[in-house]
Amino acid sequence: MPEYAFIGRSNVGKSSLINMLTDRKNLAKTSGRPGKTQLINHFVINQSWYLVDLPGYGYARVSKKVKKEFQKFITQYFEEREQLVSAFVLIDCRHEPQPIDKEFMEYLGEKQIPFSIIFTKTDKLKPKALERNIENYKQELLAGAWLEMPNYFISSASNSTGKDEILNYIDQINEQLIEA
Repeated sequence: MPEYAFIGRSNVGKSSLINMLTDRKNLAKTSGRPGKTQLINHFVINQSWYLVDLPGYGYARVSKKVKKEFQKFITQYFEEREQLVSAFVLIDCRHEPQPIDKEFMEYLGEKQIPFSIIFTKTDKLKPKALERNIENYKQELLAGAWLEMPNYFISSASNSTGKDEILNYIDQINEQLIEA
């Protein structure tokens, strides 16, 4: 079955997004404490694909040794997992472009791993501020290694913004896989 990996910095709202996408309140454990997800979790969706919940990268209240272990098994997952169809890189829309996010997207690009961006917590900003922050991300990425902006989604777990768009996108990819 195809796998879709969800990853982002610690405390980006990944668990909340996963719970929103699956209509399950507590499937992925949420926490105000960064670094709650410490394993790679596979969730079967509609008996047709896996949603893969990866540990956050960057800040987490864990030792350097544990961080290195996270990094190792995340890298191993992305480089060796044949079932991986696409990654979703979660970005907290309230913040300026972060070097660690850019580096991770560049890594995915170098490894030719398809990915999309999901801007999370969009309910926390007014529309103009959200538009400005996304435009900053576009400019930052296009000023670097990217020739075009990766596909992206706007989401908010608290009001289900983006749910249908993300799930429809995954369904489209799955249909293309069946046809191939």
